[in-house]
Formats: sequence, structure tokens, C-alpha cells
Amino acid sequence: MKVFTFILSLALMAPAFASDENPAKALLLNMADAVHTRNFDASFVVVKGQTMEPYRWLHAKQGDIELEHLSLLNGAGLEMARVNGQVTYFEPHSQPYTIKTDTIAGPIPEVLFKDIERVSAHYDFVLGGKGRIAGRSAQLVRIESKDEHKFNYWIWIDTESSLLLKSAYVDHKGEMLEQLQLTHISVTEQPAPMLLEMQNRSFPAAMPTTEIENASEGAGNNWNIGWLPDGFKLLKSDRHKLDLNNELTDYYLYSDGFVEVSVFIQRPLPGKRASGALSSGATTVYVHNGGGFDVSVVGNIPAMTAKAIA
Repeated sequence: MKVFTFILSLALMAPAFASDENPAKALLLNMADAVHTRNFDASFVVVKGQTMEPYRWLHAKQGDIELEHLSLLNGAGLEMARVNGQVTYFEPHSQPYTIKTDTIAGPIPEVLFKDIERVSAHYDFVLGGKGRIAGRSAQLVRIESKDEHKFNYWIWIDTESSLLLKSAYVDHKGEMLEQLQLTHISVTEQPAPMLLEMQNRSFPAAMPTTEIENASEGAGNNWNIGWLPDGFKLLKSDRHKLDLNNELTDYYLYSDGFVEVSVFIQRPLPGKRASGALSSGATTVYVHNGGGFDVSVVGNIPAMTAKAIA
């Protein structure tokens, strides 16, 4: 009888132990690890309304060296190459430059390649159903905002390789606003020859980095942001001239660890314009005409959130 009681107590305790393990978060952590350790060659498209941007994405792990290459295939092109903790950007009509970072700034949120736990205070991780993406079995994981001020983000993960197959920004009505869809992926034992050649390329020296001891200095002395969604903190601020009209603008960059929001404040362009928002996919641009100054808010956030910030 005592043995039966002990076994029964273990059975009752098992759900409590299981609840500590979030399978959705575990899949996201596995994906972050796979992106940094597997050799793959993938093609994907980013769909925003009627526009479509095609990319090619390669990654390799060669001993202690991590190699990654992302390129935009349309237009004048954009190329990004990473060797370990340095990323070089090759942009049209400008000189290439290198910065110290372990993540390429592309169309996929950078936090997905790191520890997703850092955003758990403001997002929930929920396991969805299974499907088939690019001919491969996929598991849906939903990153759900805990308030209405941010979009949700859904990810379909390859059940075999743990790599990302599809992702989408989704509003709180369940409508997909912007999608990233892999059209091809090849996971191999050996790195792609193109990536191995990167080890012999000469890249510009990394730009010096300066630690911002007090992010409120500089442009921050000029303006106070009255409201931001929960979790957003100031990453950087500066003052620079706009190419559009050669006017000085105060610039602020905020992030909640998942989404970044830029705020620009400058004297208005000639001509009276009403305040309002423009959207492309999940990206919102809201311009508030404050009379003597225009306030522009840009980010992958709902229009009402951008308006509230402005």
C-alpha cells in the first residue's frame, strides 16, 4: 500500500515538473543553436503586401570559425558577410564597412539567434500545430505579445534540422501582415565553397565601438518621450543631418529586445501636411506634425502604438 501511495504521489507531481519545461521555448532555443552550428544554404522571400524581396542565406561552422553570408538578390543588391564576431556590409553607392557583432542585421529578428528568454517578460511562447513548409515537416511556435501594443510573431521550425522555415508578423486578429518563406534549404555535412572562400577575403577593419555610459546624453537632452510600450528601453540617441533636406534631426532608437522602434524629430518639410501613418507589411511610419517640428516613428508596431509614441 505504501508503494502504491508513493507511485501515485509521483504521478500527481509529474505535471508540476513538466509545467516548468516550456516546449515552445525549448524549440526556439534549439533553433538558435542550429543556426549557429549547422552548415546550410537557403533561399527565402520576404512578402510585404504586393512586394516580394528574395534573399540567399548561407552559414557554416568550420572548426572554431563561424561563417555567414546574406544577400538581397533584387535591385542593386545588398551583401552582408560575417566571420565570427564581425559583420561587413556591402551596400550600393557606399563604401563597405565592418562592425563588431555576432549577428547580421537582416529581416529576421536578431533575438531568435540568441537566448529568447530575454524577452519572456513581455512575450509568451506557445506551441502551435504541425504543417509542411518547403517540402519539410514543420512545427509552429507562436511568440505572443502580452499586450496589444505589439504584433505577435509566428515561426515554423523544421522538425529535422531545427532551422527556421517560415515566419510571420501577425496582428491580434490573426492576420498575417508580413511573411518570410523559405523556398529552398540544403543542410550539408561540408560548408559551401563560397563560405570557405570568405576566410581568404580581406574585409575592412571593424569600426571602433564606444560604450554609451548614459544614453540620455546627446540628443536625449532635447526631448522627453512621454510614453512607450512596456519593455522598451533607449539603445542609442544622436543628432545628425538628413540627406533628404540637410536638416538636423534628433534620433532615438528603442527596443524591447525583440522589436526596434526609431524616433526622428526635425523641423518640418515645406508645405502643410496632416499627421498620419503609412504601412508596408508590419512596418509602420507615423508622422506627427507638431507645428514647429515633425515627429516620425518607424518600426514593426501597430499604427496606434506609433501614434501614441509620436
